[in-house]
Amino acid sequence: MAELQRQYLKEMGIDVWQRRELAAAELPQQPVAVAQASESAAIIANSEPSIASTADVSTMEWGTLQRAVSACERCSLHSTRTQAVFGIGNQQASLLVVGEAPGGDEDRQGEPFVGRAGQLLNEMLRAIGLKRGEVYIANILKCRPPNNRDPKVDEVSRCGPYLKRQIALVQPAAVLAVGRIAAQNLLKSGERIGALRGREHQLPGTKIPLIATYHPAYLLRSPIEKRKAWQDLQQVRALITDKT
Repeated sequence: MAELQRQYLKEMGIDVWQRRELAAAELPQQPVAVAQASESAAIIANSEPSIASTADVSTMEWGTLQRAVSACERCSLHSTRTQAVFGIGNQQASLLVVGEAPGGDEDRQGEPFVGRAGQLLNEMLRAIGLKRGEVYIANILKCRPPNNRDPKVDEVSRCGPYLKRQIALVQPAAVLAVGRIAAQNLLKSGERIGALRGREHQLPGTKIPLIATYHPAYLLRSPIEKRKAWQDLQQVRALITDKT
C-alpha cells in the first residue's frame, strides 16, 4: 500500500494494519399572509409553474439542465431555498456519488457535500486514489428541505428527472450511494442501509453497478463504522478499475 494512501486512511480513522474481513452491517411553513390578497397571489403562482418547471429534461444538455434546476419550482422547496444545488465535478467521471439533499452549508454555497461531511467524503475518495474533481457529485434533491428533514415522496418524484438526466449524461462506470435516503431512493428499496451495503446492486433501468455505503455525516457520529465504509469503497474501486 502506498504511503500516501496510508495517510489518507489514517485521516479517515482506519487502522491500516488491520486486514481481517468484517461481517456486513447491519419548510419552515411560510408565515400566514397578512392580507388575503397576498395568499391568493401565492396560490395562483403555485398553480402556474414556470416553464423551467414543466419542461421535459430528458434531452437537455448540461447548460440547459443546470438553468432548469436553478429556476425550478416543481415543489414547495423552491420557496425556502437560498439556491438550488445542481451538482459538481467531472461530467465524464467514472464514478458518480449521490447523496441525500443539500444541508445548510450546501444551500448557502451552492455545492454538494461541503463542511465536515464533505471533507470526510474527500478523504474517502482519496483513500481509493480519487480526487474530488475527478468524480461527479449530486443529490437526490436539489433543494434543502427545511431543518434538514427527510425528503418527502412527492419532492423526490418531482426532482427525480434531474438526477436521472445527470446520470444519463455522465454515464458512470459505477454509482456510490451515500446514506440511507440516497440508497433507498435509487434502488427503490425499503431496506435499511446496513442491509443494502456490502453487496453490488444495479441501478434500476440501467446496467450501471451501484454500491451503497454510510453517509459521511453518519460516519462522523459513528466512526467505528468507517471500516465497513472502507470495504464499500474497495468495491467501488474494483468496479471503476474494471471499466477503465
